[in-house]
Amino acid sequence: MGLLDKINSPNDLRKLSQKQLDGLAEEIRQEMIEVVAVNGGHLASNLGVVELTIALHRVFHCPEDKIVWDVGHQSYVHKLLTNRKEQFRTIRRFHGMAGFPKREESVYDCFDTGHSSTSISAAFGFAKARDMAKQDHHVIAVIGDGAMSGGMAYEALNDAGNSKSNLIVVLNDNEMFISQNVGAMSSYLNKIRTAPIYDKRKKDFENFLKHIPGIGSSVAKAAGKAKDSIKYFLVPGMLFEELGFTYLGPVNGHDIPALEKVFNQAKRKKGPVLVHVLTCKGKGYEPARKNPDIFHGVGPFCIETGEMNKKAAPPTYTQVFGETVCKLAENDEKIVAVTAAMGSGTGLSGFGKKYPDRFFDVGIAEQHAVTFGAALALAGFKPVVSMYSTFYQRAYDQVLHDICLQNAKVVLAVDRAGIVGEDGPTHHGIFDISFLRAIPNLTIMAPKDENELRHMLYTAFTFENPVAVRYPRSAGFGVNMDDQLQILEKGKAELLREGKDITLIGFGPVVYMCLAAAAELEQKGIRAGVINLRYINPIDSELILAQANRTGRILTIEDHILPGGMGSAVLELLAGEGNHDVKVRRIGYDNYVEHGKIPELHQAYGITPFKIIQAAEDMLNSGE
Repeated sequence: MGLLDKINSPNDLRKLSQKQLDGLAEEIRQEMIEVVAVNGGHLASNLGVVELTIALHRVFHCPEDKIVWDVGHQSYVHKLLTNRKEQFRTIRRFHGMAGFPKREESVYDCFDTGHSSTSISAAFGFAKARDMAKQDHHVIAVIGDGAMSGGMAYEALNDAGNSKSNLIVVLNDNEMFISQNVGAMSSYLNKIRTAPIYDKRKKDFENFLKHIPGIGSSVAKAAGKAKDSIKYFLVPGMLFEELGFTYLGPVNGHDIPALEKVFNQAKRKKGPVLVHVLTCKGKGYEPARKNPDIFHGVGPFCIETGEMNKKAAPPTYTQVFGETVCKLAENDEKIVAVTAAMGSGTGLSGFGKKYPDRFFDVGIAEQHAVTFGAALALAGFKPVVSMYSTFYQRAYDQVLHDICLQNAKVVLAVDRAGIVGEDGPTHHGIFDISFLRAIPNLTIMAPKDENELRHMLYTAFTFENPVAVRYPRSAGFGVNMDDQLQILEKGKAELLREGKDITLIGFGPVVYMCLAAAAELEQKGIRAGVINLRYINPIDSELILAQANRTGRILTIEDHILPGGMGSAVLELLAGEGNHDVKVRRIGYDNYVEHGKIPELHQAYGITPFKIIQAAEDMLNSGE
């Protein structure tokens, strides 16, 4: 029996010697590598926080004490140490353990996370609730240097630093965002990493003053009153102390005794404290250490070589997007690209290498990225802002006010639209149509395949208004790519199949499900028309009304939430025209979608050709 097998709760950690703790750390790393090699997941970030997590759980007493993990993709070690090791091999699988903290999964998870820069706000909320309830437990936020670039983190620091509440913020500094670090905070942290350790140098300085013959004691006393000057002399900036936090560190994040010492010191401090911890992302597995960006979120791989277990497949929509934008930029020097710490994830790494002066990675700052793009457009450039659908949720106000109200000609590339698989409900892109469709001036497109994506991107740059192009995470269909790019007429859908009994309306890759269902229905004597909507806003009212009058029945299918989605747009159109005799059914999601492989989720939630056929037959058989 290994050491990990003996850990049933954090209390068991306190029974281990230092040698045993080192052995446990290695066992945990091996377990994570083996599981992620099969299931995929966030490996590099978790390998970097093994000792940090062990030390936290030895010093603090959870679940009475509360640890909030920012983003949460570094919580695998926490899960293994909190009585979930038996379920760990199911992580990210359908109906298995979530890849992020989840309150319904364990009392040790106090806050559901998945998006960055939220931990300090949540932890401060828990701290104030504790104070009002006259309790005395500790509250700890663990936030990475990447997440610290998000504006919400500074809002929370500003508020918490102005309070007297006991709060511990652990800054896990591994010098690595999802993409390369950018911005002033990265430079500031680098200065601290390379500067002398504050506490040690402060003591050395005070000892030196005291030993000055005759006047040393009085000088030291005066210097104590002028401690701010000493701080500025010893450590560049002291930003965190200026914000009201006691700063401790930096400390080696792989040295358990050192971590325990600084955490115990933080426990004794009054008011907000920031502990600066230096870790190595990917520690213990060389491929992940050398390529932390690739192993940040990784699919199944070979442990021996670190190579991905990828089958031959068509290019992904993301790859096609990146290649197309590069090609368009060759002939138009006004095209620029903006992303928010997702350069590689959005396929823009190649653009950044080819056009470094026209590529802007603003860090984890989605709101800033959108407004920055708006200004570029108003100044005469042609920006494409590329982010995941789930992260556009964080920049809604900026899309609405800064881009669309001013009619700024920005192309919003909405990557990871629809369900994305094992990352689960915090990352599924199933809400973007609902929150974008209501915004005036915004055109919304969605391609049925990778070839149509190219035409849509080409088209988007020709419009005199902002455009959102949404596309999924998956590989394309391997369709032939047209040599010549074409402009797709605004608001015009594509009738792919004539029908007389029912009309199927879809957008995005779901269109191919509609075609497959229509072919099967025809074998049963049912003629189903198929519309590739292409434009979700403006919707092709002329074609939809014509098909509605022809068939009398419409079935909408979308890889999206039903409220406010494409089906809602069709219902609004028919109601507005007073066409109440047409029967309409909608297929889509009616709640958050859990984690699992995309085909499993489509099957579970009824986004399949079989469900389309079943719904169509039911409409016809029931007389609808």
